[in-house]
Order: sequence, then structure tokens, then C-alpha cells
Amino acid sequence: MSDPKIRLTGVTKAFDDNRTLDEISLDVADGESLVLIGGSGSGKSLLLKLILGLVPPDAGRIEIDGVDSVGLSGNERMAWMRRFGVLFQRQGLFDSLTVWENVAFRLLQDPGFDKAAARARAVEKLAAVGLTAETADLYPAELSGGMQKRVGLARAFATDPEIIFLDEPTAGLDPIMSNIISELIVARVRELGATVISVVSDMAVVREIAQRVVMLHEGRIIWQGAVDEIETTDNAYVHQFVNQLIDGPIQMPSLAV
Repeated sequence: MSDPKIRLTGVTKAFDDNRTLDEISLDVADGESLVLIGGSGSGKSLLLKLILGLVPPDAGRIEIDGVDSVGLSGNERMAWMRRFGVLFQRQGLFDSLTVWENVAFRLLQDPGFDKAAARARAVEKLAAVGLTAETADLYPAELSGGMQKRVGLARAFATDPEIIFLDEPTAGLDPIMSNIISELIVARVRELGATVISVVSDMAVVREIAQRVVMLHEGRIIWQGAVDEIETTDNAYVHQFVNQLIDGPIQMPSLAV
């Protein structure tokens, strides 16, 4: 069996004595599409930030291809970040930049890429997510929510990264657009052969894009398995989450009536 692309060992993070991630150990295989599920505040998005190096862990190892990233210097961290493509939960588009400048943002920071080449790459990636060349010169505010999500995807894929993180890629979209985005994700990821970790709350999207699912609860991994096992597992947390049940081990704050 080959070594994992991503390996987390005992990763822990606390804020104000609140242990948000508690000794997370997880392997992600090269080319695997892994989806994180769990309630709000369970640590899913934070886990992505730790792997990216945006937030340092309090303890544990975070390895890519066997190399520990914890404690990298500034220059080493910049080189590390080039391996990733990221779709942020709210797209994170720059309002003052055109669509193509958003997509090509990282390329424009590379001295080896001139502006014309960066724009051509951006138009190519926009086409890959179903947006026309005319879209390139618009600004994010001129786009619908679904189009903005596609631009965010195009930016995540712009450098042909080996690792892609998708944080709620269909949040706020209608069911039809969610299906379109899910199909785009599957197609583009297959083309790149990338390793993908996604945070997803919509179970229809989970079923579409995941090969393996990991559930977090209160900062711990409480279940993991193949995507088709989420329907048959006897894990009470997964059963409650997948079926959107009020009653179960996941307790939500009560609302006063």
C-alpha cells in the first residue's frame, strides 16, 4: 500500500481552553476525494486551515508526501501553499478585480507568467466550469451566486494543483445549481487527478463527490467509511446527521417558544 498524500497525527488545537480539535489522526490517499461532515462548530473548516498552515496546531504532525509542515519558515510556507487550490466558503473573490484577475490571482504573482498568459489561462479555466470568455472582464458583483461559485472553482483549479480544498462548495445554491457544481467538481478533479478534501453539509452533494466520508463531532473523528456506508452504518451520530433528525446524540441549542 502506498504512503498517504496527507497524514495527520495527533493534531490538536485549542482556543481559550476550548479544545476545538482533539488529537485528530487521519490519512488521505493520493487522488482520493474525502468529504468532512458534522455539525456547526465541529472543527471541519478549522482542520483545512491547519493543513494549509493558516493556523498553527498546538500539537501533532501534518505531513504531505511524508514531509511535516508544522513550523515551516515564511519562504518554505509560500512554496508549500503552491501545491494547494482552495475554494473558500464564501468564494473569497476580490471585488476590485475582474473575474479573470481573480481566477489568475496567483499566476499574476509569478514572475514567469506574463499578463497575457495569465489571462489566457483564466479564460481556459472559466470555460472548464461553463463560463464564457465574456465573463472574464466582468466584476464579481455583476455575477449571480452560482456564477461566483464557478469563478471560485476556476480559481481553485487555475494552477492545476495537486491538492484541492473545497469549503461548502454549494452553500447558498438552489438544488439544480448544486447538482451542476457537483458535476463540475467531479469532472475537473478527475482531469487533474488531484487529492481533494471537501467540507459539505448537503448530503446529496456528499453522495455525488465523495469516495470516503469522515464525521467530526466536538473536535474528534467519530466515524469514517466509504460514501455508500453512510446509509447503512449503525453510528447514531451519522444516522442523525444524514437523516436531518432533531432527536439524537447531536444536541443543538433549544429555542424558546
